[in-house]
Amino acid sequence: MNLIALGINHNSAAVEVRERVAFAPEQVNEALADCCSAAQLEEVVILSTCNRTEIYALAPARTVLADKAVQLIDWMANYHHLSSDELRQSAYHHEGESALKHIAQVAAGLDSMVLGEPQIFGQLKSAYAVAVESGTVGSELSRLFQRVFSIAKRVRTDTAIGENPVSVAYAAVDLAGHIFSDLSQCRALLVGAGETIELVTRHLIEAGVKKIVIANRTLGRARELAQKFGAEAVLLAEIPEQLPASDIVITSTASQLPILGKGAVEQAIKVRKHRPVLMVDIAVPRDIEAQVGELRDVYLYSVDDLREIVDQNMRSRQNEARKADTMIEEGVRSFVEDVRQLAAVDAVKEYRAMAEELRQGELDKALRAIARGDDPEKVLSQFSRGLTNKLIHAPTAGLKQASAEGRADHLRSARRLLGIAETAPTAPADDDTRDSLGISVDDTDHSRHTLQ
Repeated sequence: MNLIALGINHNSAAVEVRERVAFAPEQVNEALADCCSAAQLEEVVILSTCNRTEIYALAPARTVLADKAVQLIDWMANYHHLSSDELRQSAYHHEGESALKHIAQVAAGLDSMVLGEPQIFGQLKSAYAVAVESGTVGSELSRLFQRVFSIAKRVRTDTAIGENPVSVAYAAVDLAGHIFSDLSQCRALLVGAGETIELVTRHLIEAGVKKIVIANRTLGRARELAQKFGAEAVLLAEIPEQLPASDIVITSTASQLPILGKGAVEQAIKVRKHRPVLMVDIAVPRDIEAQVGELRDVYLYSVDDLREIVDQNMRSRQNEARKADTMIEEGVRSFVEDVRQLAAVDAVKEYRAMAEELRQGELDKALRAIARGDDPEKVLSQFSRGLTNKLIHAPTAGLKQASAEGRADHLRSARRLLGIAETAPTAPADDDTRDSLGISVDDTDHSRHTLQ
């Protein structure tokens, strides 16, 4: 399998390097064609995300894949105006079955920064679709990627690798789903406007929360984030007014002092008539006073509580990852066997065609003999003898060559291919066999005499 997978990812390169070799969506079509041409490749797919840029390529037969990897690095460096030496320090490559296994691991989320994350599967499918549209995917990569997608789907279906949250932001939202039966009826108050709160907002919307308020020290940043998600923006000073209507409160600010005290939350609980509220404090130092957790009807979780959940879930995912690796190994092995069987199809067709040509030639000769009035019994005997000799001529020549070269392994393989039992007794060669092997009667007599 002349498959190569080459690239850089979050493990091999810093973000400063990754962003320099990333392909913008509008560049990919041109890059695919340029890569095929410059690196003399038959089929190519380019995957480019924030955490990885990888090229999956099928090289021509009898290509030294290590040399092709160097050629691809040079192409990528030239395309992005980088030094090849600089890129080579961060790049990795896989060949053949190892490359196929790597692609399957990427698709299943086993090679992601967040183990088991599902987004990469969709990104890989999109990368494949773009390559198909660009005409850089032929029958071999098409068959390969269909099997990769099938393996990744099986991993998702038969393991729990993506079920347990392994980010603090997602864990916070997952907690809400355990406390409230219908998140679409909940109102969320998010305190802060940084990356963590943005991620929390995204997860809340995906979970079905429709009413979200974002409170921040500066209204401009709160409004900027709120407009992204159709939320409402308020100042921190307005939190006491928002608390009574909030079922979920998640905080993540850089404040050195608590923003929410026990008194304000206690007052809000009275107004809520003791309806439960989930409060998640992701900040360090804490945004919510620890005493808030003493109040009835308040479920308060700190960042340490979430990290404990995340660590436990990560261990669970790692266990599932081991199962997933076994599935990938099985899937790769099955695909390689299928490819090898397909490779035999052409040989079988050619062999059948050759045998048919020989049969037809001998049959025509026999029919002409019968038309001349020759004895049909003799004609049939000659027909069977002639066809047999022609069919075994090439295998016989091959066996003689293997024997002359001392290739016992080839002889064993030939026995299996020809259906000859390994323990078959050696019988004296008849005249036909001697003739086909090129052994004279004098040779056999001399051999027998020598062995006495």
